[in-house]
Amino acid sequence: MKNRTSNFTCLILIAITLLMNACTTKTKVPVSPEQDVLVQLLGKRANEFVLTLDTLSTTKGDYFEVDAKPKEVRIKASSKIALTYGAYYYLKQIGAAFNSWEGTALDLPAKWPQKKLRKQTPFEFRKYLNVVTYGYTTPWWDWERWNQEINWMALHGINMPTAMEGQEYIWQKLWKEYGVTQAELDKHFTGPAFLPWQRMGNINGHAGPIPQEWITKKAKLQKKILSKMRDLGMKPVVPAFSGYIPAALAEKFPNAKISELNGWSGGGFDSTYLLDPKDPLFKEIGKRFIELYNQEYGKAEYYLADSFNEVTPPVSTENKLDELAAYGQVIYETLNEAAPGATWVMQGWLFGHDADFWEKDAVIAFLSKVPNDKLIIQDFGNDRYKVWEKQDAFYGKQWTYGYVHNYGGSNPIYGDFDFYKEEINYLLEHDKSTKVLGYGVMPEGLHQNSMVYEYLYDLPWDSKIPVKDWLKTNVKARYGKDFTKETLTAWIKLDSAVYSTKYWTPRWWNDQAGAYLLFKQPSKEITAFKGHPTNLKLLEEANLLLEKNKENNPLIQEDFIAHKRHELSLKIDTLLQQATYAYINNDFEKGDSLQLQFHTLIDSTEQLLENSKLDRLDYWVQEATNYGDTPETKAFYNKNARLLINQWGGVGNLNNYASRAWKDQYQLLYKLRWDIFLGSLRANSELGGELNQERIEQNIKEWDELWLDYPH
Repeated sequence: MKNRTSNFTCLILIAITLLMNACTTKTKVPVSPEQDVLVQLLGKRANEFVLTLDTLSTTKGDYFEVDAKPKEVRIKASSKIALTYGAYYYLKQIGAAFNSWEGTALDLPAKWPQKKLRKQTPFEFRKYLNVVTYGYTTPWWDWERWNQEINWMALHGINMPTAMEGQEYIWQKLWKEYGVTQAELDKHFTGPAFLPWQRMGNINGHAGPIPQEWITKKAKLQKKILSKMRDLGMKPVVPAFSGYIPAALAEKFPNAKISELNGWSGGGFDSTYLLDPKDPLFKEIGKRFIELYNQEYGKAEYYLADSFNEVTPPVSTENKLDELAAYGQVIYETLNEAAPGATWVMQGWLFGHDADFWEKDAVIAFLSKVPNDKLIIQDFGNDRYKVWEKQDAFYGKQWTYGYVHNYGGSNPIYGDFDFYKEEINYLLEHDKSTKVLGYGVMPEGLHQNSMVYEYLYDLPWDSKIPVKDWLKTNVKARYGKDFTKETLTAWIKLDSAVYSTKYWTPRWWNDQAGAYLLFKQPSKEITAFKGHPTNLKLLEEANLLLEKNKENNPLIQEDFIAHKRHELSLKIDTLLQQATYAYINNDFEKGDSLQLQFHTLIDSTEQLLENSKLDRLDYWVQEATNYGDTPETKAFYNKNARLLINQWGGVGNLNNYASRAWKDQYQLLYKLRWDIFLGSLRANSELGGELNQERIEQNIKEWDELWLDYPH
């Protein structure tokens, strides 16, 4: 009896405990996508931000209003992205937060400074990401890294990102429906880092085949990416069919009208195959791709299709205009029939890159069969080509304005704050800008010059602010409590020293790729180089100020490292020129001394980069290696990643185009290349013989091959 009473008492106590737990457990309130962005930035303090979406807004572009009081910050805006940008804008204005690739700075006040703000942008879209960013930066990103980037987009007001992941999953399904075998697809798909150019019909099979695990992973990843983008009200631009097919498909349809295109970028790559717009297969395949894509990832509003990216259209001389019109017409009609109401998006890069072919009559013809409101041309080469002016604002079509800024992910320090400000105001005041819908940057690579991107995404909301005022606000937000008069002075000097260059012209000097001479194919021709577009004296002065203030502040440290390695790289280039000149003129003592100084600066640069977060080879290589699930795929991704930033497609085929100013690249790659060259030059000068440049290039190629095969 006693035991029964005891058991009953225990049951009562357990029931009471469970009831108390149920009463004290708080129900988790769902957080809106826009609020969640702030939670990931601010933690619990995000609860003090009240976000209100104005669903009745009829403004052309977005707006936001801020009403900040000590315990609560109220933000009202026309879209979710305007809400997140408005919150971030306020936080920067009070010096409380800064979000960048190098890290996040927070210096949150106990009470929010009272402030009322209202900003509006005339641009419906703020665009972001180049299609080739998916090769030069993102091929190894997992969901954690993509989540960070989408948060960065939301905080910077971006609402039209390019979303290219996961498409090989669809292409694989599609081509197999047409009888292409997996073995044939293995010859078609490139390695992961080179897929952007295979998608655009530039190359086939290079550095492949692509592992199935990569295709499957990216399909799962794209669903998460699109889900988050759409939840935030973004309008992602997704892929569509532009006419390119595998070589195997061309063989299976011998009666189809298909053009074999010559190797891209001056040759050296396999041919690619483009369907004729009048062949029924074009529409059939294009519509099936969209059907499969939408089944897997959901319907989209904007689809990207580029048939002639750095490719001359296969049209006849006598019927050039009619044939160009047919290409434009079939791309539009295919999309319209498969996804009624959707808009075709195309890059405008081709019109500037191949201006001799794309004269006015050619562009007019290509666009002539497409309704004005069913196409958006992304004109993002305005730091090099002023296509929109030359092409009369695209003859009534919709378009977006912007810049590439970065090429190949190579990372010299440059940008031009004054140029960007002048250009956006010129654009907005121009009588032909009525159809411009968007503004933004389409960089080929990320993780560089982050203050340039900060400025470019503030400009659509405040195009009149003086550069020095903007710098003061943003340097203070970036450095928080460590902001001083000296750090601001450093940035004012940097503005004149390096941020007055809209395009880094040395990257293609003498038809050789590479941001610095150090990165290029070694040659005695470097003695003719006239110098970099940088004020070295001001850069040195700015770096001294940053170095003085960098202790205990990660972002000042990162800024010092980036600008100092740029300074050292410029000095290395000068030493290489001087050493080359000395050996050519048989001044061996001076040449030897200069080569030793070159080694010293290489060592200094490596030591400097030891503390960098992103400017390091091991970050890129480890990211690639970690993406593999097996020892075989880990090794494959590792080599694929290193090939991209070294040989690319081989000598004469973009080698060094994606070269990086990273730790271990200076010591283990660039230094040894130049030692081979300088040693050969010295020996030939001593013997009085002719320099065998071809033999030197072969020796360097052999070293590059060893570097590629060496597991980093």
